[in-house]
Amino acid sequence: MSRAYESIMNGLTEAAEDVREKKLPRRIVTVLPVKEYQAEEVKAIRKKTGLSQKLFAGYMGVSDKTVEAWESGKNHPSGAASRILNMMEMDEELVSNFPFVQTTV
Repeated sequence: MSRAYESIMNGLTEAAEDVREKKLPRRIVTVLPVKEYQAEEVKAIRKKTGLSQKLFAGYMGVSDKTVEAWESGKNHPSGAASRILNMMEMDEELVSNFPFVQTTV
């Protein structure tokens, strides 16, 4: 047998023993479902950031019309946009810590 084969087999044997003896910690990872945002929630989050609809749209990576539709209730953010909104809710400094939109004075 080759050295590589022996090394792999020893590693697998050791890992199997660790599992049997419960030496390896187990973690359960749960991904929370994407939150569904209503028009007034989107608007409140945007206003907290201090960004106009146009700048907010740029930050979110969507069009101005998309933000208008969210805030009027014609449409709702989904997927990655909802995750970003959720992050903004959880961390009020997210926009300043990750400045994808820059304002100059």
